[in-house]
Amino acid sequence: MMPEEARGIALRACLWGNGRRFDLHGVVVMPDHVHLVFTPLRDADSTFSVNEIMQGIKGASVHQINQLLQRKGQVWQHESFDHVLRQEEAILAKVDYVIQNPIRAGLVNALCEYPWLWVSPQLHPLLM
Repeated sequence: MMPEEARGIALRACLWGNGRRFDLHGVVVMPDHVHLVFTPLRDADSTFSVNEIMQGIKGASVHQINQLLQRKGQVWQHESFDHVLRQEEAILAKVDYVIQNPIRAGLVNALCEYPWLWVSPQLHPLLM
């Protein structure tokens, strides 16, 4: 379980890559895992891979979280569960499903009560 301060670090690490390596549509940092919905971006040569993106997020946050918790070691699982959206699947529906996690888990009664959640400004009016 990540304490609140560690969840803030994880959220900031996810937001840092937005517009640099990926377009972030929505993210929620739960006490024991993170959900992201994003579209990888291209650099000069190729599209950033999901693996590169996840390594960047994990790498940026692991040192800060370990420092906060005054420990060393693994914070994140080595693998992640990735799901590539098919064309017929709507990003809006996936973001809505992801951000509803704190309510489904009984952590809050309304999304506005959960501080470790972010939704793209383009989607925000449609979801919140």
